[in-house]
Amino acid sequence: MTNEHAAGKVEVSDRSVLDHIRELVAEEQRLYQHRAPTDADQERLQKVKIELDQYWDLLRQRRALEEFGRDPADAHLRPAQIVEKYEG
Repeated sequence: MTNEHAAGKVEVSDRSVLDHIRELVAEEQRLYQHRAPTDADQERLQKVKIELDQYWDLLRQRRALEEFGRDPADAHLRPAQIVEKYEG
């Protein structure tokens, strides 16, 4: 979804964002199940965690815009450097 979203080829909806989040969570769980994760597994896990943060942020943006009568399509995927500084 990331590449398609960035290229503007896909209409983004809350459903598509949630579906992508579910896919990332499933991949994250698979990576955590490896008994002896490789360096590549560890690297991918870090990327998945960041992408999850980005997509949760995108979903929150969309819902906030909609709540206040604005177009959820105005939400955008923020850079990792921004979402990784959030505290939760």
